[in-house]
Formats: sequence, C-alpha cells, structure tokens
Amino acid sequence: MRRGDGAPLRGTRRCASGLAALVLAVLASAPSIPLARAQARPPSEYQVKAAFLFNFAKFIDWRPASFASPQAPFSICLLGKDPFGQVIDDSLRGKSIGEHAVTVQRVKEAAQARHCQIVFAEVSEPGSVATILEELRGANVLLVGEADGFAAAGGTIQFTLEENHVRFLINVDAADRAGLKFSSKLLALAKIVHGAAGDGKS
Repeated sequence: MRRGDGAPLRGTRRCASGLAALVLAVLASAPSIPLARAQARPPSEYQVKAAFLFNFAKFIDWRPASFASPQAPFSICLLGKDPFGQVIDDSLRGKSIGEHAVTVQRVKEAAQARHCQIVFAEVSEPGSVATILEELRGANVLLVGEADGFAAAGGTIQFTLEENHVRFLINVDAADRAGLKFSSKLLALAKIVHGAAGDGKS
C-alpha cells in the first residue's frame, strides 16, 4: 500500500537508517543524497523513491543519443498523477548526471515524455503500460512505476514496499528494448522479472 508524499515511513529509527544506508552505501551516491541529512525525522516514502530515481540514473550507461545535445538536461518526468509533490523537486535540486543538470517535469501525455531519460508513470491499470510503451517506442527511456504488475506488464522498474523497505523489480527484457544497459551492482539489488507487453515472453 502506498503512503502520502508527506508521511514518514512507519517503523523504528533503525529501519529508517537502513533505508538511507541502502541508497547511500549500496547505490554509491555519498553525501550528495538529501537522505544523508535526514537524521532527526525518518525519510518519507517518496523522499526515498526520489533518491532511488536519481541513483538509478547513475547506474545506467546512457547513450549520447539519449540526449538532444551534450548540454541538454537530464529530465525526470512525472506522467499522470504526481505522488511526489514538492519532495522530488527539493530532493533533486542542483543535482546532475555527468554533464547534464537534472530537471523534474510534469507531463500529461506519454508522447510528451519522449525527450525524458526517466519517466515515472502513475497508472491505475497494468494494461495502461502497453499504451505508454507504444508512445515511447524507440526512445531510450527508463520507465518506472509502482502499480502492482507494472514490471511484468512491460515497465522497466517497479517499486514495491516490503516490510517497511522500498524495494524494486527490474524487467530486463524491457531494459533491453529501451536500449538501457544496467550496472551489475544495480541488478544485484533487484528482483529480476521478464516479459513485456506484446513481446510474447512470460
């Protein structure tokens, strides 16, 4: 079950520290992650997810063709309903991926997200993923969501909550289709699933 963007994850301080350590230590982002400063109050679910989105980007080999130009921003786009609110803007302000400054954009249609590097899609039905994939066909876009069945339906990464921890699944077939090469370190942290909308795999 998802929680509101302003609500801290329930549990002990040790559990919250474990979440921060997972992002900080395992995804190797050091003190630039806002969660490193979240000591007095446990990070909210969407602070954690915003940090993961940023760190996912650092563990993917982005092709030059993924950007309109060498100076183009690294765009993280929120498609549909925005569960993050101001949290993601505050968390990622001033961050960069390589030479590309990170920007956060809200888009209403999948076709508007073809220029984005990461698209977080809020979908109500797994079947909606196929429609989004069709609009993004041929684009080097990391498609992330949190709806049940999102990865199995063809999304690249799906967030899950397990015992108060944010975890994630990676659909390696979807990653291949989008031309995204993941670091083995990132793959080692994920539950791997296969299959994508319309590819005939299971």
